[in-house]
Amino acid sequence: MDIKISNEQGKVPVTIIQVSGQLDGQTYQSLISSAQEVLNSGAKNILLDMSDLTFISSAGLVSLHVVALLLRGEAMPDLEHGWAALKSVNKSRESGMQQHVKMLNPRPEVVNVLEMVGFSSFFEIFTDRQKAIESFS
Repeated sequence: MDIKISNEQGKVPVTIIQVSGQLDGQTYQSLISSAQEVLNSGAKNILLDMSDLTFISSAGLVSLHVVALLLRGEAMPDLEHGWAALKSVNKSRESGMQQHVKMLNPRPEVVNVLEMVGFSSFFEIFTDRQKAIESFS
C-alpha cells in the first residue's frame, strides 16, 4: 500500500490522504499512523482518496473506523482485539454521518464492502473531488 498526503483549501483546510493498493492486515496500521501524524500537525478534516485502493479487508475497515474515532477526539480501540474493534463500529454508526472524515472515489468492489458492513451510512462518499473538499465546514 502507498499513502500520499496533500492539503487543499475549501471553506476550511482539508488534508487529503490518498491510499493506493490493498488496505489489509499488513497495511492498516500505516493508514492509522498517517492519520495520527496529520492530526498531530493540526489537521481537522480528512478526505480519504480511495481511487486507487484495489482491496479492503476487515482490518482495513477497522483502520477506517479508527480514523473516524481519532477525528472525533475519541480513544483508539485496542487493535490487538480486532473483532472487538470492528464490532464497536455499530456503536459509532449510531452517532451518525462523520463530519470530519469523508471518502472520495472508492472503486465498486470497495463500495460493495463498505455497503455490506454499513459504512455507507457512516461515511459520506463523493465522486467529485472539489465537491468533497467544499463539503467540509
